[in-house]
Amino acid sequence: MPWIPRGLREGIVTSRYPRRPDGYGDGFSGTLVVRSAPAPAGNLDTAIAGCPTGAITRGDGRVRLDRGRCILCGRCTVACPEVFRFDPSVEVSTTSRQTLFVPEVDEDDQALEAARSELHRRVRALRRSIHVRHLDAGSDGSEEWEVAALTNPVYDVQRLGIYFTASPKHADVLLVTGVGAAGMLDPLRHTYEVMPHPKVVIAAGTDAISGGLIGTGYASLGGVSDVVPVDVFVPGSPPTPFGLLHGILSAVGLLSPAGSKRSLALARRDADGPASPEDPPVEAGP
Repeated sequence: MPWIPRGLREGIVTSRYPRRPDGYGDGFSGTLVVRSAPAPAGNLDTAIAGCPTGAITRGDGRVRLDRGRCILCGRCTVACPEVFRFDPSVEVSTTSRQTLFVPEVDEDDQALEAARSELHRRVRALRRSIHVRHLDAGSDGSEEWEVAALTNPVYDVQRLGIYFTASPKHADVLLVTGVGAAGMLDPLRHTYEVMPHPKVVIAAGTDAISGGLIGTGYASLGGVSDVVPVDVFVPGSPPTPFGLLHGILSAVGLLSPAGSKRSLALARRDADGPASPEDPPVEAGP
């Protein structure tokens, strides 16, 4: 039984996230950021023209990137490194489609906070045991690999009280991947309708947010937000397991969305014990 000496040699491999910070390292291409440094016009034009999803726009003297369309191909970082660079952050999920634009689009902070508060109030009852129904609405399969990884020993979502269910009638969270293919629109609507209240919808990946490379056409709706009310957007092509985990925990009010430093230990009142045998029990605060 080779797994016994391997286990003794490697020890506990399960992540402590979100009780402890974790990620994929400084060199990981987690998301793209836009710097305000000036750039040669030719380089910037090349970056805009080379973006396969039209995620980069320019107007009023500013350059803006839509993370909801970005597939992280990195062409812009090669063409115009003065403006675009990768960032290793994986906590990029948000409750507002508009906040996926960087630099952020001006938005009413009070309205955004009110929307977040309403979501947290609505899902207050879901914080102890969370059942997720995953639905593929026309993906290329890459998101499914990342979703499946959540159940492996490294991420082990069950340690946080998160479980996948085959029945939407037992689900609290609807995790949607894919571009919103025409043939999946009715099953998507029906799945949402039969879920009990309170319920939350997560658009996982660039395809589910905007249609990605496929975009909008005769066979694709260009995202799923016109079919079901999306509460949390998780960008990425595909989103990482840590990104998906951040999105799920944000959706049910156990973590705050991108931009907040609030941890699970501060947000969760009903801590069920240590995240792993090496972690001490956490006293959750207000």
